[in-house]
Amino acid sequence: MSEIFDFFFAQYKTYETIDIVMEIIAVVFGFLSVWFSKQNKIWVFSTGMISTSIFVYLLLKWELLGDMMINGYYFIMSVYGWYIWTRKIDETHVTPISTTTNKEKRISIFIFFATLIFVYIVYKTFNKWTSWVAYADTFTTAIFFVGMWLMAKRKIENWLFWIAGNIISVPLYFHKGFTFTSLQYLGFTFIAIFGYIAWKKSLNKTPLTS
Repeated sequence: MSEIFDFFFAQYKTYETIDIVMEIIAVVFGFLSVWFSKQNKIWVFSTGMISTSIFVYLLLKWELLGDMMINGYYFIMSVYGWYIWTRKIDETHVTPISTTTNKEKRISIFIFFATLIFVYIVYKTFNKWTSWVAYADTFTTAIFFVGMWLMAKRKIENWLFWIAGNIISVPLYFHKGFTFTSLQYLGFTFIAIFGYIAWKKSLNKTPLTS
């Protein structure tokens, strides 16, 4: 049993207790955020902002620049998403779940490749382009940037990007030594699958597109 425990958590022996506690808190609020997103509840953004704020601090301290930028971007897009989700399209209805338009698909492609270039430049500038992890970080950052933008716009396709990014992040964060965060992304993967199903059912009931 101790060998299994050491395999998953031995790296935490060198971490400060406060950092471990903060990571766990961030993971808890991260789960709450994804759960509220699945439920199509506005609380997705407030809980997400708490989680991302903590992760920005921790990731900056751990010098994981790509991950830090992801969470900083999440925070900014949470503010934007909060506005979009509560914006009324008429006197009684707020922005509904919808599918992406052709214009939004083009914007998504632009965000993806612009993110790849931006993260690459940042990694090269800070001399962090030193292993395959940098490639994986850059790719997942681009996926998550698109996913967060689509979620803020209340587009059902956001879940497909979350699912792909989460699957990659599970082994990636474990390799980096952050087991709690790796487990978080494992949970996120299942929630994202059910989130897509739930949003799909809602969309079929009210087939609106923006």
